[in-house]
Amino acid sequence: MSGEGFVWRVRHHAVTGSTNRDALDGAPGDVFTADMQTDGRGRLDHRWLSPPGENLMMSAVVGVAGQSADEVATLPLVVGLAVAEAVDGVLAANGASSGCAVQVKWPNDVLVEGRKACGILCERKDDRVIIGIGLNVNQTAFDPSIAERAISMRLALPQSAQVCLDVGAVRDKVLAKLADAIAQWRKDGFRALWPQVSARDFLKGRMVVVRRTDDDAEPAAGLCGGVRADGALDVGGQAVFAGEAHVGAATRSG
Repeated sequence: MSGEGFVWRVRHHAVTGSTNRDALDGAPGDVFTADMQTDGRGRLDHRWLSPPGENLMMSAVVGVAGQSADEVATLPLVVGLAVAEAVDGVLAANGASSGCAVQVKWPNDVLVEGRKACGILCERKDDRVIIGIGLNVNQTAFDPSIAERAISMRLALPQSAQVCLDVGAVRDKVLAKLADAIAQWRKDGFRALWPQVSARDFLKGRMVVVRRTDDDAEPAAGLCGGVRADGALDVGGQAVFAGEAHVGAATRSG
């Protein structure tokens, strides 16, 4: 399928250890998918577990030659926006209510109705970035430890409209949106996409605690002002560029 100014080349395996590992030697435009991963992982080495065949496990390779390190750092948010827009479109086409909220949670998650539907892991190798996407498509049962915080696209549909979604069709929607978002990001930078990210910002207006991962600083805590135009998160007026955010009191600003 077409995308990012060239053709996405999809390579599928029934079983693999990790699609991100498969993609390490891939060229820009290569996409690696699998029905099942035996060693899938998310950001900060969190494990990513998925029943065989139910969800989208995908890693796409994009070139970042000429992009500054600061711009490359915004790529997870660009990917999050693309996934959110694709999920929104598929849900709407399958009977979801117009009020179904699909949001981006800084720095690398997509939430549906406040619950995690997708995790994103971007890993740089030379002038390429491997974009790992784990999207819950048809899963209906989750481990008790995450059941209250996780959701799938299928579960987001009204019970009367719940159908088994075509994972391949969801993949193609995500890749199409990803191609468009990356093309705009390359041409105009993250600031051009920032209004759309801000409109889907889950953390904005909430009390948050962010455990920082870019230095040894103390966790940042306070009212979240949202994702800034440079990709940092505004926490109580200070910019946080890397970390793991957790919601405290769910107090929203007016």
